Order: sequence, then C-alpha cells, then structure tokens
Amino acid sequence: MERKVNGIGELIAAIREVKATCNGEIWYRGQAKAEWSLLPGILRQQRAISETTLLSRFKQSAAMLTESRPTSSFDWIFLMQHYGVPTRLLDWSENPLVALYFAVCNSHLHTEDDAAVWLLLPSELNKNANIVDKSEGDYIPSFDDDEVSGYSTESVRQSQRLQLFPIATIATRNNARIQAQMGTFTIHHNKSIPIETVGDGTHIRKFIIPKESRDTILSELSLLGVNKFSLFPEMESIGNILKEMMR
Repeated sequence: MERKVNGIGELIAAIREVKATCNGEIWYRGQAKAEWSLLPGILRQQRAISETTLLSRFKQSAAMLTESRPTSSFDWIFLMQHYGVPTRLLDWSENPLVALYFAVCNSHLHTEDDAAVWLLLPSELNKNANIVDKSEGDYIPSFDDDEVSGYSTESVRQSQRLQLFPIATIATRNNARIQAQMGTFTIHHNKSIPIETVGDGTHIRKFIIPKESRDTILSELSLLGVNKFSLFPEMESIGNILKEMMR
C-alpha cells in the first residue's frame, strides 16, 4: 500500500488512518530513495562476505577500543551496525519524525529521487515467522528471548540451509544515539527476502515523499527541533551544525 505525502501534516494524517484500523505498535523507517527495498546492508552487498567473517575482523581490531567488551554475537552486531558495518539488521524507530528526517536529510545527494517513509506493524510481521503470544496479542520479542536465538550469528552459520523470515525485535537502548532515535530493529536470517514482500504484505505501508518536497520537509523538521544533533547527540554533530551556520 503506497501513498504520497508532501509534508509533516500529511504524514500524520496518513498515520492516523492506519492507527484507526490497526492495533499494536507501529515502527517507522526512512530511506533516501523510494525505490530501495527493505533489505539489510549485508544482503545488498555485491561481494559475498559472511557475517561471521565480518564479525571476526571487526572483533580483531575493535576489541581493544571498546570500553566494555560485548558478551554475545548480538551485542557485537549492534556495535557493528552502530559504526556502519553491513549486518543483518535494519534500523527502525518508534518516532515517525525520526524516520522522516532520515528520508530527507541528504537531499543534496538525491535531488532527482523521491524518498520514502515505511510504516511497519512489527507484531504482524512476526506472525509470518510464527512468533505469536496468545496471551499478549501484540507481543514483540527482545534479543534475549528464545524466539530470537535462532537468528544469532552462530545459529545462522550452523543452519545455512534453513531460511527463516525476517522478524521485528527490540534491543536494550544502551547508547545515547539509539535512545535519541527511539531505535528498534528487524533482523534477517539466511532468507534474502525484502520485508515488504513477506506474506501478504499487510504488515507494511509505504509513504512516498516527492523529490520536490524534500527541502520543505527538512525545514519543517528543523523548526520542530529534529536535526542532526537531536538524533546524534555527539561532539561531531555540534561541529557539523556550526559549519552549516557558516554557509
């Protein structure tokens, strides 16, 4: 299901329509190109390198630089994702304005491209992987739960012939960036299937942002205090914002 939105008000109206007909949580993801599928970084790479290899190489150089050593493969891939290494994770947010920012923030690099904000019903996606809790209809597992253990790096490597659907799951927000972005995740298994093509597609909506509206929306977000520093509360963001002021 697709529709165009030209501003924050139209996005809010579209979300209200979805909320009127759907129960449970809603997650959002912004993408700079509307044509991009919902596939994680490692499944978009042309060169076939396993997550196991990437993880080993990352550990080799990153172990001495971490303040506290990750204790599981999930913790390691969160760290890899944080620093831009391709993983099986896709970032989502519980805040639609965060997704909208990521859809339009690099407008100068995509002047000829429409952007998109994807809306996900996480518990509906998980039903395709038979993750259902009868006593809690909108149950979403965390990375500590048994339902997600089969998606660990070790399990994926040991069961390469097994292909499970991607699922939605929550992680501990253990750094300022993921907290500011109200971050959540989906994680793929061995099955290279875009999230929008899973099952009958009723778990997903796509809002197209025309290229002509990108700069206007970015200005609207700035008026609401949604900017690089609010989503990346780090020293580098302060420097970037001040440099923008000088232009």
